Amino acid sequence: MGVTTFTEEITSPITPIRLFKALIVDSKSLIPKLLPQFVENVVLLQGDGGAGSIEQVNFTKGNPFEFVKHRIDELDKENMVCKYTMIEGDPLGQNLDFISHEIKIEESKINSGGCICKMTTNYHGIGDFFAKEEDIKDGKDSAMGIYKTVEAYLIQNPNLYT
Repeated sequence: MGVTTFTEEITSPITPIRLFKALIVDSKSLIPKLLPQFVENVVLLQGDGGAGSIEQVNFTKGNPFEFVKHRIDELDKENMVCKYTMIEGDPLGQNLDFISHEIKIEESKINSGGCICKMTTNYHGIGDFFAKEEDIKDGKDSAMGIYKTVEAYLIQNPNLYT
C-alpha cells in the first residue's frame, strides 16, 4: 500500500476557536447552508458526532460525486484537533483505499487574534499506487474553497461562533 502525504498551512484573521467551531464542530449544518449548490446535506449515520461517528456528505445533482462517508477518528475540542477518514465514496475511485485527514487550528504568533490552520492529508493507495499532486488537485481545490467560504462568512458575521 502506497501512502502519499500532503500538508498545508493557512493563516486566517479569525480566532482559532471561532474557526474550529464553524469549520469542524458545526460543519454538518453550516457547509450545506453556505454551499447549497454543492452539498445537499450531511447526515450522521452512527454515533453522536464525536470520535467513532460516521457521517455521510451528500452532494447535489450535477456534481461529479454522489457522496462520501467520513469516520471521525478524533475530535479534541480543547486542543482544536480533528482527525477523520474518508472510508467510502466516489473520490476514492479504483486506486485509493481511504484518505485520512488531520486538521489542527492554533493561535497565530504573527497575526494577533488570528490563527493558523494546519492540514495533513494521507492518501492510502491500493497496491503500489501513490497519489500525485495532479491526481488530487480537484480535492485540494474543493477543500480550500470550503475553507475560504467559511472564513469569509465568519468575517462578515463577527458575532457568530464566539
